[in-house]
Amino acid sequence: MAGRGGVRHGKWDGNVPPESAPNPSILRLNPQLQWEEAHEPLHTGIGPPKTQGVGPGMAFANEIRAKGSMVGVVGLVPCAVGGTKISAWARGTTLYNELLRRTNASVSGGGQLRAILWYQGESDTVRSEDAEAYKGNLEKLIIDLRSDLGHPTLLFIQVALASGEGKFIETVRRGQLGIRLPNVKCVDAKGLRLEPDKLHLTTIAQIHLAQKLAAAFLAADQS
Repeated sequence: MAGRGGVRHGKWDGNVPPESAPNPSILRLNPQLQWEEAHEPLHTGIGPPKTQGVGPGMAFANEIRAKGSMVGVVGLVPCAVGGTKISAWARGTTLYNELLRRTNASVSGGGQLRAILWYQGESDTVRSEDAEAYKGNLEKLIIDLRSDLGHPTLLFIQVALASGEGKFIETVRRGQLGIRLPNVKCVDAKGLRLEPDKLHLTTIAQIHLAQKLAAAFLAADQS
């Protein structure tokens, strides 16, 4: 989710596809909690220092603007931190609290919180215990976030894994695909092309994922 498209050997190739192009009507909340025009890499300055590349956020925003007749200015609130287990995002953790802080700041001056996009879980494929617990941990996270944000029906769109760091990928995927909480949608990244590290999506695969996320968002918006 943080965006590793086009990153190889610790360097980003700088390629920004047209689907991820900046637009004055697409903003991001920067690390100083200020709105600015968004551009790739969307997660620059968010989380520990890592080389950032193309993720799904910019292409998602462009897609919903292109196909959603009622979509105006889109504010993206990047919060992803790569290489983390879902336990690191549990209520009360540093990452959870930072997610809340940034999300609350994003609506403090107006605007409307429309959805959370969640793509995580590769680190939970290493240990069987983590993989088996994933479904319950994600369900609790969704419930806690909705409660703490005061938004009990907030749309939550999650991604079923395309890859993983360990051998329990299918266990995590079963958990992701098996969640039946109301207003939770799941898009499947399986089969999307991976970088040579066999873990992160390529730039083009990130665009394809963004289109899936956008379709899920617009379908939920119209229902």
